[in-house]
Amino acid sequence: MKNIIFFGDSLTAGHGLPAANSFPSLLQQRLDAQSFPYKAYNYGVSGETSAGGRQRLAAVLARHPIDVFVLALGANDGIRGIPVRETTQNLQFIIDAVRRQYPEAQIVLAGLEFPFDLGPLGGHRLAHYATEFKALFRTLADKNSLPFVPFLLQGVLGRRELNLADGVHPNAAGQKILAENVWQVLGPLLQQPVSS
Repeated sequence: MKNIIFFGDSLTAGHGLPAANSFPSLLQQRLDAQSFPYKAYNYGVSGETSAGGRQRLAAVLARHPIDVFVLALGANDGIRGIPVRETTQNLQFIIDAVRRQYPEAQIVLAGLEFPFDLGPLGGHRLAHYATEFKALFRTLADKNSLPFVPFLLQGVLGRRELNLADGVHPNAAGQKILAENVWQVLGPLLQQPVSS
């Protein structure tokens, strides 16, 4: 079996839902159904920032050989308004560390962006931040030649029926869409077993 590490925050952890409803668990079901020889590990921690991920990375890298590493951090940086440069440096550190330890591993980067209506939150300055924040993910993906999920929450963000009551975390139906968003990029990278 090969290992896929999903390294993220509450979006990956499936905050507020049974573990089986998180998108990494849903992707495991799909892998099993299609006889892909992969085990998905969910290392999503609610509230995690890119700095927090950087701190706990070594422990995760020591736990399993890694064949695929899906990096889905940054949402909490955005919510807290952490400077884009810091988030970029932390994510680059994580990418470099994975590459150093597992040079053959495929790294997939998931992008994030903000809801568009930032007016009530402080208008112009925040809109500028949101633009920079969104751009940092594609810039990192291009710089590191990484397969890229353009927007993890595509089709879910801002849709009440796909989120928990807090309006921020996807519900079970929303997690299915996250799984599909990731699979569009992840699926083609995985090698299926050769049928005998």
